[in-house]
Amino acid sequence: MTGRLDGKVIIIAGAASRGEGVGTGKAMAILSAREGANVLLVNRSVDRAEDLRAEIVAEGGEASVFAGDVSTEADAHAMVATAEERYGKVDGLVNNVGGGIAGTIAEISEEDWDTVVQINLKTAMQGTKAVVPAMLRNVGGSIINISSIVGWAGMIADQGSAAYATAKAALHGLTHSTAANYATQGIRCNCIIVGTVETPMVARLGEEALRRRVEMVPMQTKGTGWDIGHAAVYLLSDEARWVTAVNLPVDGGLIGLRTWPR
Repeated sequence: MTGRLDGKVIIIAGAASRGEGVGTGKAMAILSAREGANVLLVNRSVDRAEDLRAEIVAEGGEASVFAGDVSTEADAHAMVATAEERYGKVDGLVNNVGGGIAGTIAEISEEDWDTVVQINLKTAMQGTKAVVPAMLRNVGGSIINISSIVGWAGMIADQGSAAYATAKAALHGLTHSTAANYATQGIRCNCIIVGTVETPMVARLGEEALRRRVEMVPMQTKGTGWDIGHAAVYLLSDEARWVTAVNLPVDGGLIGLRTWPR
């Protein structure tokens, strides 16, 4: 690697994969460490985060673990304080916590709706709220929110996840408001819109569903967590110093070429 993140301190909330394979959080963490960053791996599951830390260290990278629920204000502030205590500053935050519960708007319970919004949106709000003061002390930083294609364009195939699509769409508004509020203070905020990538979270869909996910993509190829990781490294790096308030689709052309026959 080229050391594009040398000396930077990056927090990745939702770092460890939920199963075998490489999810978006794991890919972002590994690639950030390979590029020279000190990475704080934030997860509710200590065991999975520790496994990821060991993998990064085995490659010669630097990473440590913070276990907590960043949908709570206390844990979000503790996460940032831990990064500053261990590494002296915070340069980047990736809000990657996510998950859904099936149910159309007519079917989903109020409890499930609140749970999905908390997982996908409130975690990003709390993380951003906690990290901004640290980035101001550091005279700048980069925040990335991880959204989904269903939050941008909507898809009939996702009609069973109304709360998930709504919460991911709300991340675009959070991205824009954060970028606008701190543009003159060196803090950039961007959003990666994740397409139909194959990760441990979607592996349970089965071979037929995974095949259809590839067929609907204009490039007709499979996306992976690594594709998201490479985009995140760019947005975290100084190469993106003039990039803020961007919703970046990494989706094989699915949003940009919506007239593609499928």
